[in-house]
Amino acid sequence: MLRKIHYPCRVIVYNVTVKVDLNVHDLWLRWMREEHIPRVMETGCFVGNKMYRLLEEDTRDGITYVIQYFAEDISRYFDYKEHHAARLQKEGLEMFPGKFQAFRSLLREV
Repeated sequence: MLRKIHYPCRVIVYNVTVKVDLNVHDLWLRWMREEHIPRVMETGCFVGNKMYRLLEEDTRDGITYVIQYFAEDISRYFDYKEHHAARLQKEGLEMFPGKFQAFRSLLREV
Protein backbone atom coordinates (compact mmCIF):
# COMPACT_ATOMS: atom_id res chain seq x y z
CA MET A 1 0.00 0.00 0.00
CA LEU A 2 1.34 3.43 -0.94
CA ARG A 3 1.68 5.90 1.89
CA LYS A 4 0.58 9.41 1.11
CA ILE A 5 2.87 12.18 2.31
CA HIS A 6 0.81 14.68 4.25
CA TYR A 7 1.70 18.35 4.45
CA PRO A 8 -0.25 20.82 6.59
CA CYS A 9 -1.57 22.78 3.59
CA ARG A 10 -1.87 22.67 -0.16
CA VAL A 11 1.70 22.30 -1.19
CA ILE A 12 3.48 24.37 -3.81
CA VAL A 13 5.87 22.26 -5.89
CA TYR A 14 8.87 23.82 -7.57
CA ASN A 15 9.58 21.29 -10.30
CA VAL A 16 12.93 21.23 -12.12
CA THR A 17 13.37 18.88 -15.08
CA VAL A 18 17.00 18.44 -16.15
CA LYS A 19 18.53 16.53 -19.07
CA VAL A 20 22.21 15.83 -18.36
CA ASP A 21 24.90 14.89 -20.88
CA LEU A 22 26.21 11.36 -20.46
CA ASN A 23 29.84 12.46 -20.17
CA VAL A 24 29.17 14.37 -16.91
CA HIS A 25 26.22 12.38 -15.60
CA ASP A 26 27.88 10.65 -12.65
CA LEU A 27 29.64 13.79 -11.45
CA TRP A 28 26.45 15.88 -11.88
CA LEU A 29 24.33 13.36 -9.98
CA ARG A 30 26.78 13.24 -7.07
CA TRP A 31 26.94 17.08 -7.03
CA MET A 32 23.14 17.30 -6.98
CA ARG A 33 22.77 14.86 -4.11
CA GLU A 34 25.69 16.01 -1.99
CA GLU A 35 25.84 19.74 -2.69
CA HIS A 36 23.10 21.41 -4.70
CA ILE A 37 19.94 19.93 -3.18
CA PRO A 38 21.25 20.38 0.39
CA ARG A 39 22.06 24.04 -0.41
CA VAL A 40 18.56 24.60 -1.78
CA MET A 41 17.09 23.06 1.36
CA GLU A 42 19.34 25.21 3.59
CA THR A 43 17.52 28.30 2.30
CA GLY A 44 14.58 27.32 4.53
CA CYS A 45 12.13 27.95 1.69
CA PHE A 46 11.18 24.30 1.21
CA VAL A 47 9.97 21.60 3.59
CA GLY A 48 11.04 18.63 1.50
CA ASN A 49 12.26 17.37 -1.84
CA LYS A 50 12.28 14.33 -4.09
CA MET A 51 14.39 13.36 -7.07
CA TYR A 52 13.22 11.08 -9.88
CA ARG A 53 14.85 9.62 -12.97
CA LEU A 54 12.76 9.55 -16.12
CA LEU A 55 12.19 6.01 -17.35
CA GLU A 56 11.50 4.82 -20.89
CA GLU A 57 13.58 7.49 -22.61
CA ASP A 58 16.25 7.33 -25.29
CA THR A 59 19.39 8.05 -23.26
CA ARG A 60 21.84 8.37 -26.15
CA ASP A 61 21.91 12.16 -25.74
CA GLY A 62 21.50 12.33 -21.96
CA ILE A 63 19.57 11.24 -18.91
CA THR A 64 16.57 13.15 -17.58
CA TYR A 65 15.78 13.82 -13.93
CA VAL A 66 12.98 15.62 -12.15
CA ILE A 67 13.74 17.33 -8.86
CA GLN A 68 10.76 18.55 -6.84
CA TYR A 69 10.99 20.95 -3.93
CA PHE A 70 7.93 21.35 -1.68
CA ALA A 71 7.00 24.74 -0.21
CA GLU A 72 4.27 25.27 2.36
CA ASP A 73 2.97 28.33 0.53
CA ILE A 74 3.62 30.48 -2.51
CA SER A 75 5.43 33.18 -0.52
CA ARG A 76 8.17 30.69 0.39
CA TYR A 77 8.69 29.88 -3.27
CA PHE A 78 8.88 33.57 -4.19
CA ASP A 79 11.40 34.11 -1.37
CA TYR A 80 13.55 31.38 -2.92
CA LYS A 81 13.16 32.80 -6.41
CA GLU A 82 13.98 36.36 -5.34
CA HIS A 83 16.82 35.73 -2.90
CA HIS A 84 18.44 32.39 -3.73
CA ALA A 85 17.62 30.92 -7.15
CA ALA A 86 20.01 32.93 -9.34
CA ARG A 87 23.02 32.20 -7.10
CA LEU A 88 22.28 28.48 -6.82
CA GLN A 89 21.52 28.07 -10.54
CA LYS A 90 24.74 29.92 -11.42
CA GLU A 91 26.77 27.33 -9.50
CA GLY A 92 25.48 24.56 -11.76
CA LEU A 93 26.00 26.58 -14.92
CA GLU A 94 29.60 27.29 -13.94
CA MET A 95 30.35 23.73 -12.90
CA PHE A 96 28.71 22.06 -15.92
CA PRO A 97 28.70 24.68 -18.71
CA GLY A 98 26.61 23.53 -21.67
CA LYS A 99 26.27 20.02 -20.21
CA PHE A 100 22.62 20.12 -19.14
CA GLN A 101 19.29 21.66 -20.03
CA ALA A 102 16.82 22.65 -17.32
CA PHE A 103 13.12 23.40 -17.47
CA ARG A 104 11.40 24.80 -14.41
CA SER A 105 7.70 24.83 -13.56
CA LEU A 106 5.56 25.68 -10.58
CA LEU A 107 2.76 23.39 -9.46
CA ARG A 108 0.08 23.55 -6.78
CA GLU A 109 -1.49 20.56 -5.11
CA VAL A 110 -5.22 20.32 -5.84
